[in-house]
Amino acid sequence: MTRSFDRPAIARAAYAGGAAEALGALPEWDLTHLYPAMDSPAFAADVERAAAEARRFAELYRGKLAALAAREDASAALAEAVRAYEGLEDLVGKIMSYAGLVYSGETTDPQRAKFYGDTQDKVTAISTELLFFGLELNRIDEALLAKAAAQAPLSHWKPWLDDLAKDKPHQLEDRIEELFHEKSVTGHGAWNRLFDETIASLRFKVGGDDLTLELTLNRLQDADGAVRKEAAEVLGTVFRQHLRTFGLITNTLAKDKEISDRWRKFEDVADSRHLANRVEREVVDALVAAVREAYPRLSHRYYKLKARWFGQDTLDYWDRNAPLPKVEQRTIPWTEARDTVLSAYGNFSADMAGIAQRFFDEHWIDAPARPGKAPGAFAHPTVPSAHPYVLLNYQGKPRDVMTLAHELGHGVHQVLAGPNGALMAPTPLTLAETASVFGEMLTFRKLLDETRDQKQRKAMLAAKVEDMINTVVRQIAFYSFERKVHEARRQGELTAENLCDLWLSVQSESLGPAIRLGPGYETFWAYIPHFIHSPFYVYAYAFGDCLVNSLYGVYQNSASGFQERYFALLSAGGTKHHSELLKPFGLDARDPAFWQIGLRMIEGLIIELEGME
Repeated sequence: MTRSFDRPAIARAAYAGGAAEALGALPEWDLTHLYPAMDSPAFAADVERAAAEARRFAELYRGKLAALAAREDASAALAEAVRAYEGLEDLVGKIMSYAGLVYSGETTDPQRAKFYGDTQDKVTAISTELLFFGLELNRIDEALLAKAAAQAPLSHWKPWLDDLAKDKPHQLEDRIEELFHEKSVTGHGAWNRLFDETIASLRFKVGGDDLTLELTLNRLQDADGAVRKEAAEVLGTVFRQHLRTFGLITNTLAKDKEISDRWRKFEDVADSRHLANRVEREVVDALVAAVREAYPRLSHRYYKLKARWFGQDTLDYWDRNAPLPKVEQRTIPWTEARDTVLSAYGNFSADMAGIAQRFFDEHWIDAPARPGKAPGAFAHPTVPSAHPYVLLNYQGKPRDVMTLAHELGHGVHQVLAGPNGALMAPTPLTLAETASVFGEMLTFRKLLDETRDQKQRKAMLAAKVEDMINTVVRQIAFYSFERKVHEARRQGELTAENLCDLWLSVQSESLGPAIRLGPGYETFWAYIPHFIHSPFYVYAYAFGDCLVNSLYGVYQNSASGFQERYFALLSAGGTKHHSELLKPFGLDARDPAFWQIGLRMIEGLIIELEGME
């Protein structure tokens, strides 16, 4: 571990105590696999090498791709260029991945923040030199490029070239593209960073403790209702104190996106996300319509049931994810969480468990909830020449075990897709959630099958239903909120109260009459990072959950061959469209009935819970 990371033991003492002892020793990632330290000569040398190679690449190929495509050996000539470009993408990706991971470890540290910002500046300058390549490839005569891509060696990159061509209608003139790219550092990139650093710096006084956002949100799952209520009210109070900042960030980013969409001639506010996800608008619209139509028989029905369990007609919003009453709550040690997930993965596939095991053995996971650390969880693929890393804020709750299973699913997916190379390993967001949600399902089913106590079984089923509602219903509500925000922003700036009203409107519709949205909850839109970092990302969660529900049904009814087909899906990375990848399973996301399969699975679990009353 580098000197700049030699702080976790001190940080942990500030928030740990008995809870940390119950968790056991939590792993911290080893970023020296990428670079020895922020100030290491190896990092500086790679930045310098990337800049020099990018300049040479531009000198060699800018303005000359059309001529290469017209040559007799066009396939070989263009393949040489694409291979060099891919190598640069891998190198630049490694540099930026390292800076991003260092920054995620403690976003409030000025040294790390400066390192991240400086690296972002340098990488933007380097990638600006390379920007011409994709634009120029898309201007080559289509017949000539198709002929070259049909032959080896260029045929290897044909999926990437085909994907690239989909961006062609929205390309701008080279100099404008360069300006957009360079201005991103002081535009949306800067606003993203302001959001991250503001969120990381917030402190919430709960029960006499000054807590970070992650630890405060965790209190909403406490067995004591008074603790949940206090945490919720403090969250609302602190968010309201910072609404001016969050409102400005949201307004600015929505306007920034509108400018980009207008220049690129995107019609709908979410069309650029659909294009990036390589999914058709009508497919997403069918998903959204199916989920919204299902609100009454899913979330409304479940929360009415849960309210009865608590002896009430309605639940306060801070009780929405509360553990069931009269069910023993315990802290799950890290080693138990690890063994549970690996065992569940192993029951499905020894190869899958073997890949996941590497994350533990080779220090690819950072688990403690340190002050200043990025909230939530993620699996960062870095680049194919390296390996993924997983960030968690593990606190020993059952949901934390599911989060571990989820992020390891991402990690396995990223490892399997890596051999496709830097250009074709990345998976569209709609399919990127497949392995993660499938990993959760494997873990849940294993735990459920092993549970004999009816109270515990009921609690597990309830927790799974709540996770599914959070993944499907809540994320589609988030998507609806974003649509309302971005559409309204086109008519003018929104006040913080406008944003609060839009938030309450979609939350009331999605959660239903059994959830009481009291004062304070109107501000909870402010902390959702996806709205800031990846507009309209959120429907990918619902897409992935419904897809996996269908996929798991195929698995349960499959005599043999499922594992091979599943690994082929993951290993494809970004080389195939979702329709092609799902075809071997007999599934088609373009069929409106497809979404009902996944939604019926959630409804079936709710019906099972109703039978356990």
